[in-house]
Amino acid sequence: MAKHGPLLILEDDEDDREIYVNVLKEMGMRNEIFFFDAGDALLTYLQTTTDRPMIIIADINVPRMNGLELRRQINLDERLRKKSIPFVFLTTIESREIVDEVYDLTVQGYFIKKPFYDDIARQIRTVLEYWLIARHPNQ
Repeated sequence: MAKHGPLLILEDDEDDREIYVNVLKEMGMRNEIFFFDAGDALLTYLQTTTDRPMIIIADINVPRMNGLELRRQINLDERLRKKSIPFVFLTTIESREIVDEVYDLTVQGYFIKKPFYDDIARQIRTVLEYWLIARHPNQ
């Protein structure tokens, strides 16, 4: 993780993408934001880039390769797994089974998207502020 590295966001909803952009502006963060609408595109980016991403924030319900499968694929790739990029889900899915499954995949957080802008913005700020001050093995 690099505190100034790009933020990788797996999100196919344009309104939600706009919320991310607005929150980052409000926070004064200058990190690049790379949006991906499918997990396979984000996985390809990770496999080919030399960037050191700060975090991956993923929705579960996206086309082609969903967020769960993306996390599985990262865990299967030794080089990507050793990068230890923080991985957090921010999704609308409220399911005990899914929560159990994602934590078996060694994620660093699972958040249910709130229905209102201010609530979602608070969730995003909280996640990013935490990782800005946390120590990480790849620093």
